[in-house]
Amino acid sequence: MLREVTGIRYVTPLREGGSVPGVVEADDLGTYVVKFSGAAQGRKALVAEVIAGELGRRLGLRVPELVRFDFDPVIGLGEPDEEIQDLLKSSGGLNLGMDFLPGSLGFDPLVFAMDPEEASRIVWFDALIANVDRSWRNPNMLVWHRNVWLIDHGASLIWHHNWKSARTASAKPYDATDHALSRFSPEPAAVAPELASRVTEALLTEVTALVPDEWLLDEPGFDTPDDVRAAYRELLGARAVDVHERITTGRTQAKQPPPEWLRTWVEGKNAE
Repeated sequence: MLREVTGIRYVTPLREGGSVPGVVEADDLGTYVVKFSGAAQGRKALVAEVIAGELGRRLGLRVPELVRFDFDPVIGLGEPDEEIQDLLKSSGGLNLGMDFLPGSLGFDPLVFAMDPEEASRIVWFDALIANVDRSWRNPNMLVWHRNVWLIDHGASLIWHHNWKSARTASAKPYDATDHALSRFSPEPAAVAPELASRVTEALLTEVTALVPDEWLLDEPGFDTPDDVRAAYRELLGARAVDVHERITTGRTQAKQPPPEWLRTWVEGKNAE
């Protein structure tokens, strides 16, 4: 289970994101960026944050610690913005906190450098979770103590918004054309064998077990939260295999050309 903390002081909203998370101090003396259950994106964004974030951490990527965050709307009464007040009032109880990284800077691919191997691992990871929100327009990465940290995975696992078509949607190839790290010559094929082999049923069971039951209840088509967890495990396990095969063989759907980094890699291999 994720560690649980309780909010004691609402500091400020972060208006850069569409979900309008807030910086909140907690009873463990820590400060967290809180994603609220009452935000427009709903609880599935929180589910995606947990599964993707904890999966990335177990694959060796840097993700700020995630915690179960108990929030009492009373502590946000001093917030003058009426829209924010409404968000806080609808988010009492369990929310998701991410460790706040003080002094961190937003990652700019034109300013910061990145090792090609690390870029390759991140691109492969984003392909696995179908992350559509790591473009050069919005990298969703922070530089803290000279290391890159991955944040904001609420837009990943997009297929879970419609379980009836989830199998088909989760099998679609990942388009990394606009990926924030494309200029660092990532070669996900080089890391695919290692990373794909680590996405085991045991790992997916461990990660999905971290999602609170409250966020999986009353999911249409499922009887219990564990049934929903099993669906996530099945689709992510199949996707790990599929992403590995697509990247290492260059197999793509005819209607969607492969991204530039994949075309370059395949052409280079064919020339050898």
